[in-house]
Amino acid sequence: MKNNVLAYDFGASSGRAMLGTLEDGKIKIEEIHRFSNDPVTVGNEYYWDVLRLWHEIKTGLVKAKAFEDYQSIGIDTWGVSFGVVDKDGSLMANPLHYRDLAFEKAEKEFLSEFPFEKLYSITGIQKIAFNTVFQLYNMKKNKGYILDNAGKILLISDIFNYFLCGEKSADFSMASTTSLMNVRTRQWDSEIFDFLGIDKNLMCDIKMPGTVLGDISGSLCEELMIKPAKVVSVASHDTASAVIAVPSNEKNIAYISCGTWSLLGTELDKPNLSKDAMNANFTNEGGYNGSVRFLKNIMGLWLIQESRRHWKREGNDYSFAQLEELACQCKPFESIIDVDDTRFSPPGDIPGRVVQFCRETGQKVPRTVGEIMQCIYCSLALKYRDAFRNMEKICNTHFNTIHMVGGGIKDTLLCRLTAGACGVPVTAGPVEATVIGNIVTQFMALGHIKSIQDARKIIADSFPIQHYLPENEREFEAAFEKYLKICRGTNN
Repeated sequence: MKNNVLAYDFGASSGRAMLGTLEDGKIKIEEIHRFSNDPVTVGNEYYWDVLRLWHEIKTGLVKAKAFEDYQSIGIDTWGVSFGVVDKDGSLMANPLHYRDLAFEKAEKEFLSEFPFEKLYSITGIQKIAFNTVFQLYNMKKNKGYILDNAGKILLISDIFNYFLCGEKSADFSMASTTSLMNVRTRQWDSEIFDFLGIDKNLMCDIKMPGTVLGDISGSLCEELMIKPAKVVSVASHDTASAVIAVPSNEKNIAYISCGTWSLLGTELDKPNLSKDAMNANFTNEGGYNGSVRFLKNIMGLWLIQESRRHWKREGNDYSFAQLEELACQCKPFESIIDVDDTRFSPPGDIPGRVVQFCRETGQKVPRTVGEIMQCIYCSLALKYRDAFRNMEKICNTHFNTIHMVGGGIKDTLLCRLTAGACGVPVTAGPVEATVIGNIVTQFMALGHIKSIQDARKIIADSFPIQHYLPENEREFEAAFEKYLKICRGTNN
């Protein structure tokens, strides 16, 4: 029997609607609609264009009519961002983008009175300036009138679910990213909200991934002339969906979800709130069935994506494949950057900042596009090694393989460098991990797949997997020693 669901997957730079089909024990996916996600700068503020994205969701629903009927719809997005609806349910303002520069100041001010050690002991969430707690602190201080007139605060994926079916809720995987949720009770933490001076009841009830929220509203069905379908709150944080799609049922798995961000981690039954975990800035986020995604957030393909945009603005429209090819023509490890240095977070001239970093640290300065790309690729792989070794120490576990999933595995150079740098085999696939995780969560909610173990077996049988073995051990050992000398004194 054939069953179909519709999945929307939003990344930081683009989104797509995909039809997922389960038939004869295998999953197939088909793209229905793809669109860009273009943030908007207004004055000194940087916004997500939520209403434009809602328009794209509706466009996808209309286009889907030309395909097969689907039983449900699920949406996954990036984390931490939120919007506020008033007491009548209307969105009050576009959400600020997590790269808005105001949050760095908010983070420092918040932590000067509410120490990070205390915050981590409650939430288990890494220290990073755009965490929702700091965004809310910034809103309370600078735009308190929004909260004064608020009816509910909705996280970004939950905004779209609300637009679809009218249900206000908070997905567990998304709520866990905010640094507002108590990691033990899995509820919003009263002490944090009291400190913020914000009514905790403005937050929506937290629900587990796989919850059916309702049906697409009658008014939307009438507007778009579509059939009703169920709205499923999937593991709506994109990394949570990607981890569901890791094609392994081993007890101890290590993964890297490669996209705009690189998330290196493992799955735990309970949070790790140790001092070592806090000092290494590992985070405890929620997954399917209440699991814990214990991971390190690493600046990922953003460096390549934003470099490509910069070169395009200069009139050189390189494809990602061309950039990888140019990198392969250059000698590795001649220049190394700390990819998590805060200078690389804002949009703009990433290549210029790479050059500046190398000059400041007394290294060979990359001059060509290929040299800059090789520097980025090698630096990412070495950062993975650093985080991977830290994770093994903190968890007191040896991981035999790293599972790389997501769009970043199209870069075979990055996969090869990761295997070499980390010294273990890399299993790469599936590419469309996030949307596949979204899809199988819907199938589990509808009862078509019994468990996540069954889902992962089906995924392994349905999509191609590539394998990479470590090589050039001495070269990587020397490169890592160089990395430690250069990067340990920057932002680690």
